[in-house]
Amino acid sequence: MADEKDKNIENVDGLFFVDSQCIACDACVEEAPAFFTMNDTDGHAYVFHQPKFTSEIEICQNALDICPVNAIGKKKGH
Repeated sequence: MADEKDKNIENVDGLFFVDSQCIACDACVEEAPAFFTMNDTDGHAYVFHQPKFTSEIEICQNALDICPVNAIGKKKGH
């Protein structure tokens, strides 16, 4: 389970985040390229654009669901 206290600093503030467990597998970037991108220097993904609409949230949720190391999380209460 992703830890909001351990999220990568590049994440823009919002509902979704990627934490330090990321293994740079690119699954989230492939699933939701409008929201996730890769920091190739440090070898991890992060959220560069937060979803606003239900359809966009579903896309990001799909990325969260397929993350093999559970490095993607949602802010508590959402």
